[in-house]
Amino acid sequence: MAGLNKAMVIGNVGKDPEMRYTANGKAVTTFSIAVNRNFQGNDGERREETDWFDVVTWDKLAELCSQFLQKGRQAYVEGRLHTRSWEGQDGVKRYKTEIVAQTVLFLGGPGGSGGGGQRPMEQYDDAAAPAGAPVDPDDLPFE
Repeated sequence: MAGLNKAMVIGNVGKDPEMRYTANGKAVTTFSIAVNRNFQGNDGERREETDWFDVVTWDKLAELCSQFLQKGRQAYVEGRLHTRSWEGQDGVKRYKTEIVAQTVLFLGGPGGSGGGGQRPMEQYDDAAAPAGAPVDPDDLPFE
């Protein structure tokens, strides 16, 4: 039986993306995204909780994210979850779970406001239509 590994989040970029190149010359950009959740606590008070996700993008998508995303900008990220492990200098095995993005939608300027002079909403998909193809908000997989 086939499995399913899909992650979709909408939030604000936590810090400016960091782009680098692998030894093979592949572009890789990493950034974090904060997703807020509002709920009512047991005491009846409204609360807000923030979850942080680390995101990894590759190749052309990495270059575009490095160019167009900055701290505070709202984005939609779709991809798969991936957990990697390594052994630290202290000999302890460490783990990190990240979203390996296949699609990133740039939804607005800092804080999710207007485009700030940039194109307000475009889709950059690692495996789909050409970069810069306009996106109809009615086609988005969320309300």
